[in-house]
Amino acid sequence: MRLTKYTHACVRLESARGAALVIDPGIWSEPRALAGADAVLVTHEHADHVDGLRLKALGVPVHAPAGARLPGLDFTGVEPGEEFTAAGIRVRAHGGRHARVHGDLPDCPNLGYLVEDSLYHPGDALDLPGSPVETLLVPLQASWMRTDQAIDFVRAVRPRRAYGIHEGQLNERGLSSVNGWLSERGGGCYRWLPPGSSV
Repeated sequence: MRLTKYTHACVRLESARGAALVIDPGIWSEPRALAGADAVLVTHEHADHVDGLRLKALGVPVHAPAGARLPGLDFTGVEPGEEFTAAGIRVRAHGGRHARVHGDLPDCPNLGYLVEDSLYHPGDALDLPGSPVETLLVPLQASWMRTDQAIDFVRAVRPRRAYGIHEGQLNERGLSSVNGWLSERGGGCYRWLPPGSSV
C-alpha cells in the first residue's frame, strides 16, 4: 500500500487495486489529498482533522465516530472495536475518546484506525492498536500531549516503521527538535516524511 503524507494529520493510502482511502483531511491539509478519493476516514470532529465543506462537495463515503458532531455532512457512524471496509480496504476502529486537554473541558469521540492490520492512525489519542503493526503514524505535537508521550507511544507499539503526523502547529525549529527526539529515543524505526512525500 502506498502512503502519501499531507500537512498535519492527513494521509492518503492507495491500494494495489488502485483504491484511494484518505484519513483526516482537515482544513490545514492540501485539497489534492482528496483528488480521486474513493472513501474517507475521520478520526474525530475537530477542524484540523475534517474539512466538512470539502467532504460534502466530494460526495464519497465518509466514516467517522458514531456521535461525532459533523453538521451537514452525511457519514457512517463507527463504534470502537467495529470492523468495516472503506474503498475495499479493511479497517478496524480502536479507542473511543479524544485525549484529555485540560481539567473538565469536554472531549469528543475519537477513533484510531487500523488499516489492513498493518497501518495505524490514532487521531487525537494514544490508544494502542491492540495488535502488532508495521506502520505507525505518531502525533508529534498537540495541546493534549508531550514529546515523552510520543516516544513512549512508539516504544509501546513497537512498529517496523513510524512516521510523524500532527505537526501543523510546529515551526521548523520545533519540528527538528521533536524529530530528533523520536529518531534518537524511538527505537530506531522513526522517520520524518515531509508533506507531499510518499512511501
